[in-house]
Amino acid sequence: MSDEVFTQAISDRICNHMNKDHAEAVLVYAKVFGKADKASAAEMVAIDAEGMDLAAQVNGQAVPLRVPFDHVLRDAKDAHVTLVEMLKQVPQAS
Repeated sequence: MSDEVFTQAISDRICNHMNKDHAEAVLVYAKVFGKADKASAAEMVAIDAEGMDLAAQVNGQAVPLRVPFDHVLRDAKDAHVTLVEMLKQVPQAS
């Protein structure tokens, strides 16, 4: 049932927005939540109710990552809130 909330179109819209406007946040997701601390860049490939699929660049190699969410997302608005909250959990570099 929850996968119906995240159609391919919604996943594509969120991924396109994140990759275009929030590339630095996607890299944080890869480094911190995807445990790819050596990543130099990352792209959000897909998002669903349970997590996001990222492609991180690590030492010149594309590395697929799966980042699970801490709860099953209800809808695209929940995805937005959850993605923002994840960033708030990351200690800011000064």
